[in-house]
Amino acid sequence: MRRRLFIKTAAAAVLSAGALMSSAYAANTIKVGILHSLSGTMAISETALKNTALMTIEEINAKGGLLGKKLEAVIVDPASNWPLFAEKARQLITQDKVSVVFGCWTSVSRKSVLPVFEELNSLLFYPVQYEGEELSQNVFYTGAAPNQQAIPAVEYLMSAEGGGAKRFVLAGTDYVYPRTTNKILRAFLHSKGVADKDIDEVYTPFGHADYQTIVANIKKFATGGKTAVISTINGDSNVPFYKELGNSGLKATDVPVVAFSVGEEELRGVDTKPLEGHLAAWNYFMSVKNPVNAAFIKAYKAWATKNNVPNLDTVVTNDPMEATYVGMHMWAQAVKKAGSTDVDKVRKAMAGQTFKAPSGFTLKMDETNHHLHKPVMIGEVTGTGQFNVVWKTDKPIRAQPWSPFIAGNEKKQGL
Repeated sequence: MRRRLFIKTAAAAVLSAGALMSSAYAANTIKVGILHSLSGTMAISETALKNTALMTIEEINAKGGLLGKKLEAVIVDPASNWPLFAEKARQLITQDKVSVVFGCWTSVSRKSVLPVFEELNSLLFYPVQYEGEELSQNVFYTGAAPNQQAIPAVEYLMSAEGGGAKRFVLAGTDYVYPRTTNKILRAFLHSKGVADKDIDEVYTPFGHADYQTIVANIKKFATGGKTAVISTINGDSNVPFYKELGNSGLKATDVPVVAFSVGEEELRGVDTKPLEGHLAAWNYFMSVKNPVNAAFIKAYKAWATKNNVPNLDTVVTNDPMEATYVGMHMWAQAVKKAGSTDVDKVRKAMAGQTFKAPSGFTLKMDETNHHLHKPVMIGEVTGTGQFNVVWKTDKPIRAQPWSPFIAGNEKKQGL
């Protein structure tokens, strides 16, 4: 009897000690949530952002961490399932007790988690270009607003330098980002005198793979005058779309395609030789030459090698990866300035933060609207899967979250 009591008491002591050790470990780290799809249709784009976040956490930890503590990544996979994003966000905040979350790609995933972050007063850093028409005190938007990507890209297509397009095909995946972006672009085109008969819109579901009919229709539409395609197709559907462009012989000199969601990562699985000259609009390209970018690329390739990232020989960097990297470092700077990970204190400390980015520009977090001031770049696809920058702004542009081309936005400003 005494032996049984001793064993039970000893076991309880071990469990208690384990719990104390676990608690002590948690107390000595700052937990950082990573909320990206590592499976499903968006994994082609989002996995690299998870990798970038882990690399950046290692970089910050190597310099001493924050507030005397190391950062600890908590990774979840919402699996390209939009309601699951909200469940996983709640888990990160309430169960895992993360201090901040870096994640989402599609706007539908961001819209899914937004009520959770606002209800629980937590912070999300969102690293991808989006449609605007949103401003939350619980989100920092480190990707582009429409005036930092979509509008300049269409202006370029309409210019003599960009080919002087008169007709436009708006091709997108069927969800909030493409539809809202195209609503803004249609209004913008109207303001430039383009009639509805010269604008065609087509949408396909996530994961769509058969673009033969759509590309054939684009070729037919283009017979009516100088035409350009504005693509808001997202995820792994880009691979069959671009393959069909190549198969059809639809060249950039005939009908240029400018993409808002295709970067170096998405082109890894495509023979880009038939796609030379097609365009993408971003705020960063891997091909830009400057010392900060060279160090960023070198660091990511080294991290990828150390962690056995698949297809090491074709590892690339891209715009949302840069936005993730910049956002994490700005958050770390804000934590140091605030002397705390408290959400309200960090939010206040984020205003006006600056960071020398791989784009070659010093980016600033706007003091009032939670968006970065970013440069705009337009690049042409090369046969190597990279982009040759053909146009860029000479300085970062302040984001306009609320498009002036949408009625009712005239008085909307910052938070």
